[in-house]
Amino acid sequence: MMTSARYILSFLVLLCFVSLADGQTAASGNLKYTWAGGLNACQFCAIDLNLDGLNDLLIFDRHGNRKLTFINQGGVGQINYRYAPEYESQLPEMHEWVITADYNCDGKMDIFTYGYGGVRVFRNTSAGSLSFHLQTDLLKSWYYTGFVGILVTSADYPVIADIDGDGDLDLLTFFGLGSYMEYHKNLSMETFGNCDSLDYRLSDHCWGKFRESEGGNHITLNAVCPYKLLNDLVSADDFSPPKHTGSTLLATDLNGDGLTDLIVGDVDFPNLIALTNGGSRDSALMVSQDTVFPSYDKSVQLFSFPVLSYLDLDNDGINDLVVSPFDPAYYNAENTKSCWFYKNTGTNTNPDFVFRTDALFQSEMLDFGSGSNPVNADLNHDGLDDIVTGNYGYYDSSAYHSGYLQSYFTSSLSFLKNTGTSYVPAFGLLTTDLANASGLKVHGLYPAFWDLNNDGITDLLCGNEDGSLIYFQGRGDSAGIPVYGSPQKNYQQIKTDAFSAPQLFDLDRDGLADLIVGRQNGTMKYFRNTGSPGNPVFTSTLDSLGKVDVTNHNLSYFGYCTPYFFRNNNRTYLLAGSEEGKMRLFTGIDGNLNGRFTEIDSLNSLIGISNDSLRIGWRTSGFLSHLSDPLYYDMVCGNFSGGLNYFTKGRIPGIQEQGSTGLMPNLRIYPDPADKEVRMELVNNRGRASTPMNGNSDPCKLTIFNSMGKEIIQTDYTPGSVISTISLSQGMYIAILSFPASSTTARGKFLICRSVQK
Repeated sequence: MMTSARYILSFLVLLCFVSLADGQTAASGNLKYTWAGGLNACQFCAIDLNLDGLNDLLIFDRHGNRKLTFINQGGVGQINYRYAPEYESQLPEMHEWVITADYNCDGKMDIFTYGYGGVRVFRNTSAGSLSFHLQTDLLKSWYYTGFVGILVTSADYPVIADIDGDGDLDLLTFFGLGSYMEYHKNLSMETFGNCDSLDYRLSDHCWGKFRESEGGNHITLNAVCPYKLLNDLVSADDFSPPKHTGSTLLATDLNGDGLTDLIVGDVDFPNLIALTNGGSRDSALMVSQDTVFPSYDKSVQLFSFPVLSYLDLDNDGINDLVVSPFDPAYYNAENTKSCWFYKNTGTNTNPDFVFRTDALFQSEMLDFGSGSNPVNADLNHDGLDDIVTGNYGYYDSSAYHSGYLQSYFTSSLSFLKNTGTSYVPAFGLLTTDLANASGLKVHGLYPAFWDLNNDGITDLLCGNEDGSLIYFQGRGDSAGIPVYGSPQKNYQQIKTDAFSAPQLFDLDRDGLADLIVGRQNGTMKYFRNTGSPGNPVFTSTLDSLGKVDVTNHNLSYFGYCTPYFFRNNNRTYLLAGSEEGKMRLFTGIDGNLNGRFTEIDSLNSLIGISNDSLRIGWRTSGFLSHLSDPLYYDMVCGNFSGGLNYFTKGRIPGIQEQGSTGLMPNLRIYPDPADKEVRMELVNNRGRASTPMNGNSDPCKLTIFNSMGKEIIQTDYTPGSVISTISLSQGMYIAILSFPASSTTARGKFLICRSVQK
């Protein structure tokens, strides 16, 4: 992505008050990672992103193959990270699972990820900037008489660690068709005398001498191994071919005896099983098991299919534990309390895991479960766009039916009221159950707004999983929250393909709101309003509006089209979300409703992002609005992980460009939000520290404006030094650094957001 023009804002929007109307509770104060997009099924990986010698954080969410990058700003014993999306585009594409580990002992974390039914490896080649080289598309091992790709399925999370203690990285994984653990020994040290190679040999068919049950997570210790290493694959005819359905693994010393123990998670089950190694380094033998690990503290019970990440999150030199779902299925996993953090109060070789939270990072961002669908609407007619977000649903519970796991979700609508100004929005989450929509017990609520009965009050129309529409008549508001009448199901008997995504928009310019419905099959259906302003009649007009189909048939059978029509300079455009995660822009609409719309890449000019480079996650939806600038659009998007992303071109209304029209550096201001002080530094378009444009670090001129464009502070400034903000009231501020020698400027925004007591 074009990081020089892209910002996902954690600072533009205030969330300094939270008052949930449905009985939930939330802490007062702003959210640290407001617009990070939500978390569902995550793996946490240590990696140095800004090359300062300190490990930062990569969170990989397999629900959308999302990469979220965070810069470590914590001291010893502190978990303190800054969301830094500018690094995401510098990481390679990753799928299903990710492990970071330094395989060549150069001090830089390399990346192991799923690919082609096995393991892809990216070598970290960073030197001055973050970069990676594809080392191999398929990691291979010597099986019997030749090298074969190591089979690691998308439903398995392997071990990549030094099992035998010789300094190179070995690999453990379940045999793809069996219930036994394969040990692939790395011979790099033995062959080359160093650890810089990936030279694997299958050394043990049944490492640990245990067996996992075929259809469950039962572990049998001291199991007889049915395989031999040399000539015969099966040693006896009376062994039936075992099966394996997927497991997650973590290998570490759990009791300080110097041997590698193992923790196992299993598909469809919520618990973890810890296996104690009573053998030796050369011959592992699992002798006991803890089936409710950690039994000495809060046991993991996390639907579904927990995976473990083992890394030092709080900078104390001791690895902590994070547990999250690994289930690839959309509709099985816990989605709002799915990042369990256990602090290690012991050591790396004799850990003692103490439960701290079940929503690490999650609790500090907007997260509406799974499948967030944001739309904009001025519900209180104050000239400011509010945000209402539907969702596929919040996780409720799980149960087994005939041996199969089934999880239950409830969809609802969340209301974020805009209490800011015309170009400095400030949102407060007032309720996560607008219109009491959770009582419908449906999935996939997708809201649309219009005054359909012409009474001056905005009404609500919702699509959902079954393709029908549900109507709520507007009844005013109570304590700033819109109030609606009882739901009327099967509105006008309209029913389209599954997962109806409606929009009310005057498409034919006759003064009446028409109805456009996006569908699971990737297309849109058009219903022209043939009624009157107070009595709409939606008549089926076109089954495939604009011949638009957002389905990528190489990835999915479905498209999940989410339409957002808007007008810019009196020209109609379509912004459409999709299953694959792209936000697509179409024109050629006016006077051409019966024809084919034209896809264009003009998001670049609207918000500074290329259509092709924009990947937000699975099942995206979103809208454009002049939230912070009268000329350029901001874009708010949802995705299947349940959160929201905020994109802006970053232009400041009311403040003129100064100096040269050449390339401007960016201005990073931190901490953000701030309280008593801030620091400012220049960064280049890759987010790295930059020198001033005049080539030295001489003081430059700093000017700070408030949100109305009034000059508040003007002073000489050296980048990196402290600026006191004690005298500044809560709100948004704009900072401009000017360099007289080069006639250039750098600009940035920052937020003062102090604690608010209820």
